[in-house]
Amino acid sequence: MSAPETGLETRTGLETRTGLEARPAPATSPAVRRRPAWHAATVASVTPETPNARRIVLDVPTWPGNDPGQHLDLRLTAEDGYQATRSYSIASSGPGTRVTLAVDRVEGGEVSPFLVDAVEVGDALEVHGPLGGWFVWRPAAEASRPVQLIAGGSGIVPLAAMLTAHAAAADPTRFRLLYAVRTPEDVFFRDELDAATRAAAPLEVTRVYSRRAPEGAALPAGRLTKDALAGAVFPPEDHALVYVCGSTPFVEQVLRWLDELGHDTSTVRAERFGGS
Repeated sequence: MSAPETGLETRTGLETRTGLEARPAPATSPAVRRRPAWHAATVASVTPETPNARRIVLDVPTWPGNDPGQHLDLRLTAEDGYQATRSYSIASSGPGTRVTLAVDRVEGGEVSPFLVDAVEVGDALEVHGPLGGWFVWRPAAEASRPVQLIAGGSGIVPLAAMLTAHAAAADPTRFRLLYAVRTPEDVFFRDELDAATRAAAPLEVTRVYSRRAPEGAALPAGRLTKDALAGAVFPPEDHALVYVCGSTPFVEQVLRWLDELGHDTSTVRAERFGGS
Protein backbone atom coordinates (compact mmCIF):
# COMPACT_ATOMS: atom_id res chain seq x y z
CA MET A 1 0.00 0.00 0.00
CA SER A 2 1.30 3.44 -0.90
CA ALA A 3 -0.15 5.27 2.11
CA PRO A 4 2.00 5.44 5.26
CA GLU A 5 1.26 2.92 7.99
CA THR A 6 -0.17 5.61 10.23
CA GLY A 7 -2.79 6.22 7.56
CA LEU A 8 -3.98 2.66 7.92
CA GLU A 9 -3.58 1.89 11.55
CA THR A 10 -3.49 4.94 13.87
CA ARG A 11 -6.89 6.14 15.05
CA THR A 12 -7.92 9.04 17.20
CA GLY A 13 -11.46 8.56 18.47
CA LEU A 14 -13.06 10.71 15.75
CA GLU A 15 -11.91 14.10 16.95
CA THR A 16 -12.00 16.00 13.66
CA ARG A 17 -14.64 15.05 11.14
CA THR A 18 -15.10 15.49 7.43
CA GLY A 19 -16.90 13.46 4.81
CA LEU A 20 -20.50 12.82 3.90
CA GLU A 21 -22.30 12.86 7.22
CA ALA A 22 -23.98 16.20 6.48
CA ARG A 23 -26.07 14.73 3.66
CA PRO A 24 -29.75 14.12 4.39
CA ALA A 25 -30.86 10.65 5.40
CA PRO A 26 -32.13 8.45 2.56
CA ALA A 27 -35.84 8.89 1.83
CA THR A 28 -36.44 5.20 2.51
CA SER A 29 -35.14 5.43 6.09
CA PRO A 30 -37.75 5.62 8.88
CA ALA A 31 -35.92 8.55 10.45
CA VAL A 32 -36.89 9.84 13.87
CA ARG A 33 -36.60 13.59 14.12
CA ARG A 34 -34.32 14.47 17.03
CA ARG A 35 -33.26 18.08 17.39
CA PRO A 36 -29.60 18.46 18.44
CA ALA A 37 -29.08 20.29 21.72
CA TRP A 38 -26.55 20.70 24.50
CA HIS A 39 -27.00 18.23 27.36
CA ALA A 40 -25.45 17.87 30.80
CA ALA A 41 -23.72 14.49 31.11
CA THR A 42 -22.22 12.57 34.02
CA VAL A 43 -19.55 9.90 33.59
CA ALA A 44 -21.22 6.65 34.63
CA SER A 45 -18.34 4.24 33.98
CA VAL A 46 -14.85 4.11 32.50
CA THR A 47 -13.10 0.91 31.40
CA PRO A 48 -10.00 0.14 29.34
CA GLU A 49 -10.83 -0.65 25.72
CA THR A 50 -7.32 -1.20 24.33
CA PRO A 51 -3.88 -0.36 25.76
CA ASN A 52 -4.33 3.12 24.29
CA ALA A 53 -8.07 3.65 24.50
CA ARG A 54 -10.88 3.88 27.01
CA ARG A 55 -14.59 3.15 26.91
CA ILE A 56 -16.62 5.91 28.56
CA VAL A 57 -20.32 5.54 29.35
CA LEU A 58 -22.20 8.79 29.97
CA ASP A 59 -25.47 9.25 31.80
CA VAL A 60 -27.38 11.93 29.88
CA PRO A 61 -30.89 12.30 31.39
CA THR A 62 -32.15 14.56 28.57
CA TRP A 63 -30.63 12.55 25.71
CA PRO A 64 -33.31 11.95 23.02
CA GLY A 65 -31.72 8.77 21.68
CA ASN A 66 -29.70 8.36 18.50
CA ASP A 67 -29.40 6.26 15.37
CA PRO A 68 -26.50 3.86 14.79
CA GLY A 69 -23.64 5.83 13.23
CA GLN A 70 -24.44 9.26 14.64
CA HIS A 71 -21.96 11.36 16.61
CA LEU A 72 -21.86 14.12 19.21
CA ASP A 73 -19.72 17.07 20.23
CA LEU A 74 -18.13 16.87 23.67
CA ARG A 75 -17.11 20.07 25.46
CA LEU A 76 -14.64 20.41 28.31
CA THR A 77 -14.44 23.59 30.40
CA ALA A 78 -11.33 24.39 32.47
CA GLU A 79 -11.42 26.21 35.79
CA ASP A 80 -10.22 29.38 34.07
CA GLY A 81 -13.13 29.22 31.62
CA TYR A 82 -11.16 27.88 28.64
CA GLN A 83 -13.23 25.48 26.56
CA ALA A 84 -12.30 22.76 24.09
CA THR A 85 -14.78 20.86 21.94
CA ARG A 86 -14.22 17.67 19.96
CA SER A 87 -16.51 15.35 17.99
CA TYR A 88 -16.84 11.65 18.81
CA SER A 89 -18.76 8.81 17.26
CA ILE A 90 -21.36 7.14 19.45
CA ALA A 91 -20.92 3.42 19.99
CA SER A 92 -24.46 2.97 21.32
CA SER A 93 -27.86 3.64 19.75
CA GLY A 94 -31.55 3.58 20.48
CA PRO A 95 -33.81 5.51 22.85
CA GLY A 96 -31.82 5.13 26.08
CA THR A 97 -30.11 7.89 28.06
CA ARG A 98 -26.79 6.05 28.41
CA VAL A 99 -24.32 7.07 25.71
CA THR A 100 -21.18 5.02 25.03
CA LEU A 101 -17.97 6.47 23.60
CA ALA A 102 -14.60 4.86 22.91
CA VAL A 103 -11.70 7.31 22.85
CA ASP A 104 -8.20 6.61 21.53
CA ARG A 105 -5.40 8.64 23.12
CA VAL A 106 -3.55 11.02 20.81
CA GLU A 107 -0.17 11.90 22.25
CA GLY A 108 0.10 15.67 22.55
CA GLY A 109 -3.62 16.05 22.01
CA GLU A 110 -5.70 18.57 23.91
CA VAL A 111 -8.77 16.48 24.78
CA SER A 112 -8.21 12.76 24.25
CA PRO A 113 -5.43 12.36 26.87
CA PHE A 114 -7.73 13.82 29.51
CA LEU A 115 -10.60 11.52 28.55
CA VAL A 116 -8.38 8.43 28.41
CA ASP A 117 -6.14 9.12 31.41
CA ALA A 118 -7.90 11.47 33.80
CA VAL A 119 -11.70 11.52 33.56
CA GLU A 120 -13.39 9.69 36.45
CA VAL A 121 -16.81 8.34 37.33
CA GLY A 122 -19.00 11.21 38.50
CA ASP A 123 -17.27 13.88 36.43
CA ALA A 124 -19.57 16.35 34.69
CA LEU A 125 -19.26 16.90 30.94
CA GLU A 126 -21.32 18.59 28.23
CA VAL A 127 -22.43 16.95 24.99
CA HIS A 128 -24.20 18.30 21.92
CA GLY A 129 -26.20 16.03 19.70
CA PRO A 130 -27.21 13.73 18.28
CA LEU A 131 -25.54 14.82 15.05
CA GLY A 132 -25.37 13.40 11.53
CA GLY A 133 -28.00 11.99 9.21
CA TRP A 134 -26.04 10.46 6.34
CA PHE A 135 -23.61 8.09 8.06
CA VAL A 136 -26.34 6.05 9.74
CA TRP A 137 -27.91 2.63 9.33
CA ARG A 138 -31.38 1.69 10.51
CA PRO A 139 -32.84 -1.84 10.63
CA ALA A 140 -35.14 -2.62 7.67
CA ALA A 141 -34.44 0.76 6.05
CA GLU A 142 -32.73 -0.70 2.96
CA ALA A 143 -33.15 -4.43 3.44
CA SER A 144 -32.75 -5.17 -0.27
CA ARG A 145 -29.06 -4.15 -0.17
CA PRO A 146 -26.33 -5.97 1.76
CA VAL A 147 -24.20 -3.81 4.05
CA GLN A 148 -20.41 -3.65 3.89
CA LEU A 149 -18.57 -2.04 6.81
CA ILE A 150 -14.87 -1.13 6.52
CA ALA A 151 -13.04 0.20 9.58
CA GLY A 152 -9.51 1.12 10.54
CA GLY A 153 -8.64 1.02 14.27
CA SER A 154 -11.05 3.18 16.27
CA GLY A 155 -13.00 3.80 13.07
CA ILE A 156 -14.97 0.77 14.25
CA VAL A 157 -16.82 2.90 16.84
CA PRO A 158 -19.83 4.05 14.76
CA LEU A 159 -19.88 0.74 12.90
CA ALA A 160 -20.10 -1.14 16.20
CA ALA A 161 -23.35 0.69 16.87
CA MET A 162 -24.65 -0.54 13.51
CA LEU A 163 -23.55 -4.11 14.22
CA THR A 164 -25.20 -4.26 17.63
CA ALA A 165 -28.41 -2.70 16.29
CA HIS A 166 -28.40 -5.21 13.44
CA ALA A 167 -28.00 -8.12 15.86
CA ALA A 168 -30.53 -6.80 18.38
CA ALA A 169 -33.18 -6.38 15.69
CA ALA A 170 -32.42 -9.78 14.14
CA ASP A 171 -32.48 -7.85 10.87
CA PRO A 172 -32.11 -10.17 7.84
CA THR A 173 -29.80 -7.80 5.94
CA ARG A 174 -26.50 -9.45 5.03
CA PHE A 175 -23.62 -7.72 6.85
CA ARG A 176 -19.87 -7.93 6.33
CA LEU A 177 -17.15 -6.18 8.31
CA LEU A 178 -13.54 -5.65 7.24
CA TYR A 179 -11.56 -4.43 10.24
CA ALA A 180 -7.91 -3.31 9.98
CA VAL A 181 -5.90 -2.98 13.22
CA ARG A 182 -2.29 -3.24 14.30
CA THR A 183 -2.44 -6.16 16.76
CA PRO A 184 -5.11 -8.29 18.48
CA GLU A 185 -4.82 -6.08 21.57
CA ASP A 186 -5.85 -3.06 19.49
CA VAL A 187 -9.27 -4.49 18.61
CA PHE A 188 -12.15 -2.35 19.87
CA PHE A 189 -15.43 -3.92 21.05
CA ARG A 190 -14.09 -7.44 20.98
CA ASP A 191 -17.00 -8.93 22.95
CA GLU A 192 -19.60 -7.09 20.90
CA LEU A 193 -18.05 -8.28 17.65
CA ASP A 194 -17.97 -11.86 18.88
CA ALA A 195 -21.60 -11.63 20.00
CA ALA A 196 -22.64 -10.15 16.65
CA THR A 197 -21.08 -13.04 14.75
CA ARG A 198 -23.07 -15.49 16.90
CA ALA A 199 -26.38 -13.63 16.53
CA ALA A 200 -29.22 -14.78 14.31
CA ALA A 201 -28.61 -11.82 12.01
CA PRO A 202 -25.95 -12.81 9.44
CA LEU A 203 -22.51 -11.23 9.87
CA GLU A 204 -19.13 -12.07 8.34
CA VAL A 205 -15.98 -10.53 9.84
CA THR A 206 -12.51 -10.27 8.29
CA ARG A 207 -9.71 -8.88 10.45
CA VAL A 208 -6.44 -7.62 8.99
CA TYR A 209 -3.55 -7.16 11.45
CA SER A 210 -0.74 -4.95 10.20
CA ARG A 211 1.92 -5.79 12.82
CA ARG A 212 1.05 -9.02 14.62
CA ALA A 213 -1.71 -11.51 13.91
CA PRO A 214 -3.04 -13.99 16.48
CA GLU A 215 -2.36 -17.69 16.15
CA GLY A 216 -4.73 -19.24 13.66
CA ALA A 217 -5.57 -15.95 11.90
CA ALA A 218 -6.98 -16.33 8.40
CA LEU A 219 -4.51 -13.77 7.03
CA PRO A 220 -0.84 -13.25 7.94
CA ALA A 221 0.22 -9.97 9.52
CA GLY A 222 0.66 -7.15 7.03
CA ARG A 223 -0.89 -3.96 5.82
CA LEU A 224 -4.27 -4.02 4.14
CA THR A 225 -3.87 -4.57 0.40
CA LYS A 226 -6.15 -4.14 -2.57
CA ASP A 227 -6.31 -7.92 -3.00
CA ALA A 228 -7.24 -8.46 0.64
CA LEU A 229 -9.93 -5.81 0.34
CA ALA A 230 -11.32 -7.41 -2.81
CA GLY A 231 -11.50 -10.80 -1.11
CA ALA A 232 -13.29 -9.50 1.97
CA VAL A 233 -15.99 -7.18 0.63
CA PHE A 234 -19.17 -7.86 -1.31
CA PRO A 235 -18.53 -7.82 -5.08
CA PRO A 236 -19.64 -4.76 -7.05
CA GLU A 237 -22.58 -6.60 -8.63
CA ASP A 238 -24.14 -7.02 -5.17
CA HIS A 239 -24.59 -3.22 -4.97
CA ALA A 240 -23.85 -3.20 -1.24
CA LEU A 241 -24.38 -0.17 0.94
CA VAL A 242 -20.79 0.60 1.99
CA TYR A 243 -19.66 2.46 5.11
CA VAL A 244 -15.98 3.35 5.57
CA CYS A 245 -14.57 4.94 8.73
CA GLY A 246 -10.98 5.71 9.65
CA SER A 247 -8.28 8.32 9.27
CA THR A 248 -8.27 10.40 6.11
CA PRO A 249 -5.40 8.45 4.42
CA PHE A 250 -7.08 5.14 5.28
CA VAL A 251 -10.46 6.19 3.90
CA GLU A 252 -9.02 7.74 0.74
CA GLN A 253 -6.96 4.63 -0.03
CA VAL A 254 -9.95 2.34 0.51
CA LEU A 255 -12.11 4.54 -1.74
CA ARG A 256 -9.46 4.42 -4.50
CA TRP A 257 -9.31 0.63 -4.31
CA LEU A 258 -13.09 0.28 -4.28
CA ASP A 259 -13.27 2.45 -7.39
CA GLU A 260 -10.58 0.39 -9.12
CA LEU A 261 -12.47 -2.79 -8.24
CA GLY A 262 -15.62 -1.51 -9.92
CA HIS A 263 -17.66 -0.26 -6.97
CA ASP A 264 -19.78 2.87 -7.31
CA THR A 265 -17.93 5.05 -4.81
CA SER A 266 -20.41 7.92 -5.27
CA THR A 267 -22.78 6.00 -2.99
CA VAL A 268 -20.19 5.06 -0.34
CA ARG A 269 -20.80 6.67 3.05
CA ALA A 270 -17.39 7.69 4.31
CA GLU A 271 -16.28 9.31 7.56
CA ARG A 272 -12.75 10.58 8.09
CA PHE A 273 -11.04 11.85 11.21
CA GLY A 274 -7.84 13.22 12.64
CA GLY A 275 -6.67 13.78 16.20
CA SER A 276 -6.03 16.37 18.87
